[in-house]
Amino acid sequence: MYLGLHITAIIPALNEEQAIGLVVSDLKNLMDKSGLPVIDRIIVGDNGSTDNTAQIAKQAGADVVYEPQKGYGSACLAALGQIQETDIVLFVDGDCSIVVSQTFDLLTAIVEGGDMVIGSRVLGYIEPGAMSWPQKMGNCFVAFAIAKLWRSTLTDLGPFRVIRYPALTNLEMQDKSYGWTVEMQAKALQKGLLVKEVPVDCRVRIGKSKVSGTLRGVIGAAFGMLGMIIRLKFNELKKTGLSKP
Repeated sequence: MYLGLHITAIIPALNEEQAIGLVVSDLKNLMDKSGLPVIDRIIVGDNGSTDNTAQIAKQAGADVVYEPQKGYGSACLAALGQIQETDIVLFVDGDCSIVVSQTFDLLTAIVEGGDMVIGSRVLGYIEPGAMSWPQKMGNCFVAFAIAKLWRSTLTDLGPFRVIRYPALTNLEMQDKSYGWTVEMQAKALQKGLLVKEVPVDCRVRIGKSKVSGTLRGVIGAAFGMLGMIIRLKFNELKKTGLSKP
């Protein structure tokens, strides 16, 4: 609970046994000024892990939902399906690349007024080796495209973010792959939500990345994100055209 708001953390994970326990423990150890836990519930979307990710996450205190259909979005959707009621949803990757204590920066920004707050690695500090050059270039290009198409100043597609649960529900998220963050940002801007950014740091992850660890992964993610942007903009223009007299 944070300032009277119920907080649920979602962690999509695939074979993250080396890091998932640390991430869950760090989240559970987040305390407010009164010494009370900030995160009310942690849900790990296990995306078909073949290692001990699920067991370690449970031992650390998280609820785990198994989603065999591969895809970042699939894991997020499965975890979201376990939520009955909450005020704010926090998205965190399970690889120890984020500084969990910076969750307070995101929560403070959304409580002060906002529907969604994105942790921008571009505005923060990226540890050498934390992001490959293709990953940095792809991230900046897609973020720039979103900014131009929907007239925003957003700089990053960072997965470390918070969003009010009613706003998230209203977005009707569908992407089951790596276009998840793109879909969320673009739809939020389409619907006129107040989206903010705060600087966050990015550390070298524990374990091998499923995206930036291979050229195929980087290219696949980039095409998925660009395809999502094109579809969303096309549908927006189509609806605008149909609404004209």
